[in-house]
Amino acid sequence: MATVTIILPKRAFEVLRRRAEFEDKTVEEFVSEVVLERLSMADPEVKVEFHLGLCEKYVREAEEFLTKGDYVQASEKAWGAASQMVKAIALKEGRELKSHAALWKYMDELSEKLADEELRRLWRTANALHQNFYENWMPSREVEHAVGDVKILLERLRKAV
Repeated sequence: MATVTIILPKRAFEVLRRRAEFEDKTVEEFVSEVVLERLSMADPEVKVEFHLGLCEKYVREAEEFLTKGDYVQASEKAWGAASQMVKAIALKEGRELKSHAALWKYMDELSEKLADEELRRLWRTANALHQNFYENWMPSREVEHAVGDVKILLERLRKAV
């Protein structure tokens, strides 16, 4: 994946940030999706590569935030990694997931398809981290264990990519 720096007026960035937040996405994810759509990137492999790249980036960032003791940001990055992996797998099947409900429904189907009930528990753990980003209620050791569970989830899901 290539990295690009974009300079925007502060008000434009705030509109962008609010729109991304409304769609429960990072600014980076939102902008990338808009650009890919605008360029008519119909090739699903490009989108799969995009989501897998974000997954790896978010895992690294989660680990960095754990090292710094920023458990709130580590929580959100780990959740982001899990959601990006699920989106990549769905795209491989020609499905695009655009909501939390769609992610949950797909994970239910995927755990059945892969005959792996443990995926359900690991997915719930990733979602608890997402909630922790907003509420900051998890003790630090629990965040560390939950991030470890997300890494296990990612390893199990890589088999489906």
